[in-house]
Amino acid sequence: MGKEPTKKVTKQEKVLTHLQTYGSITPIEALEKYGSFRLGALIFNLRKEGYDIETNIVPKKGYAKYTYNASK
Repeated sequence: MGKEPTKKVTKQEKVLTHLQTYGSITPIEALEKYGSFRLGALIFNLRKEGYDIETNIVPKKGYAKYTYNASK
């Protein structure tokens, strides 16, 4: 019996798991933790899959904070 091939976890899956675990994510967190420069594109794709993710601009900082709404 051979070894089962391991499935590579995508950045999108990592971001979704982060949102489900911590409730929110910023572009800086996505870059530092997952090497993702394109968090907005990943969030766009997750929304297309039906996930309820809200965008808020952090006051006086100017970057987006994405919040996952599991209840909807």
